Amino acid sequence: PPYPLYTREEVGRHRAPADRVWVTHGTDVFDVTDFVELHPGGADKILLAAGGALEPFWALYAVHQQPHVLELLREYKVGELRPDEAPAPGAQDPFAGDPPRHPGLRVNSERPFNAEPPPELLAESFLTPNELFFTRNHLPVPAVDAGSYRLRVEGPGGRALSLSLQELRSRFPKHEVTATLQCAGNRRADMSRVRPVKGLAWDIGAIGTARWGGARLRDVLLHAGFAEERAGEWHVCFEGLDTDGTGAPYGASIPYGKAMSAAGDVLLAYEMNGAELPRDHGFPLRAVVPGVVGARNVKWLRRVAVSAAESPSHWQQKDYKGFAPCVDWDTVDYGSAPAIQELPVQSAITQPRPGAAVPPGELTVKGYAWSGGGRPSAAAGSAARSAAEPAAAIAE
Repeated sequence: PPYPLYTREEVGRHRAPADRVWVTHGTDVFDVTDFVELHPGGADKILLAAGGALEPFWALYAVHQQPHVLELLREYKVGELRPDEAPAPGAQDPFAGDPPRHPGLRVNSERPFNAEPPPELLAESFLTPNELFFTRNHLPVPAVDAGSYRLRVEGPGGRALSLSLQELRSRFPKHEVTATLQCAGNRRADMSRVRPVKGLAWDIGAIGTARWGGARLRDVLLHAGFAEERAGEWHVCFEGLDTDGTGAPYGASIPYGKAMSAAGDVLLAYEMNGAELPRDHGFPLRAVVPGVVGARNVKWLRRVAVSAAESPSHWQQKDYKGFAPCVDWDTVDYGSAPAIQELPVQSAITQPRPGAAVPPGELTVKGYAWSGGGRPSAAAGSAARSAAEPAAAIAE
C-alpha cells in the first residue's frame, strides 16, 4: 500500500528517542530510532539530523553516498513527504575551499578528497613527489593562516604551552627523516576480490615516501616540562583543525614511549621534500610518526596533549582497528580490539600491471616493499635504515 504522507513540520516533531527519531532523504521519511545507537559515527552525530534532512550532513560525510548505506536506510522508511512540500534547503558545499589537485591522481572519493597516484608513477622515484603523494582526508581541508597559527601543547595539572609556527622553527633544531606513510586501507581493492569489504577501494598507491622536516616531538615535549619517561600507560593525543558538523576535530594518539623515543623520529613537520607542507598534507604543521599507520599522522595540528588515556576521537575508538575474518559489521565490538599502530610488511608490483601482455624474454619488474615499525623487509635489503625509520625500497 502507499506510504502515509507527512509535512516537514510533522517530521520535525520527531527529534528525540522519546518521540521517535525521524529524518528525511529526498522525499522519503525514515524512522531511525532503532538505528541511533548502532550508528558507526555515534549517536550524537545522527541526532544532529533528527527531525530534518540528511542531505546537509551527508554532504560533509560523503561516505554515506554508497549503495549499501541507502539500502540500509530504506529498511527504516515509514512515509513520504507531501507533494506540495518544498524540497530540502540546499546544503552549502563544505568542500568548496579544498585546494586544486594534480590531474594524474586517481580519485577514490571527491568529498572528502581521497586519491592515489597511478601505480606506474609510484615507482619512478624513491621519494614520492608532493603532487603525487596519496591524499587521505576525512573532512574538508581547513584554510589556515600561518601568521596567526598557534599549536597548543597540554598535559595533566593544567600544564600548557602555546607555540607559533615561527617559534617552532626557531626554538627547536630542525630534524629531517625519510619516512614512508601508508593508509590502513591500502590494497583494499585486492581484499575485495577475496571477500567484499566496505570502504574506499584503494589500489596499491595509498603509500608514499617523503623527506619530512620539522621539530622533534620529543624536543617540544621536553621543552614543555614533560619527563622522558612516565610510569604507567600514557599517550600523546593529536587534534587537527579539520572538524565535522559538530565542531569535533579529527584526532588520534600514539604511545608516550614512541613520542619520547630518541630513536623514534616522531616529528611536528612543516616541510615535505624540502618544500612547505602542501594544504592536502597538513599545512602548516602535521605529525609524522615513522612506521605507524597513516591515521595517527594527524594533519593540520592544533593541539598535542599528554594523557593517561588514548584519544577519545571516533577515529581512535571506533575506527582503524583490526579484527578476525569472522567479525563483520553486525558482530563488531570496537572496544575489544586495540587501535592499530605499527603495520606489517607490505609489497606490491607496480609494473607490469595485472593482466598486462608482456613480450617473451627478459622482463623488468618494478614495485615497492615496506615494513612498518622500522623492521627491515627482505626486499628492502640495503635500503633499510635505522630502527627509527621504516625500511622502504623501490625495486627494479
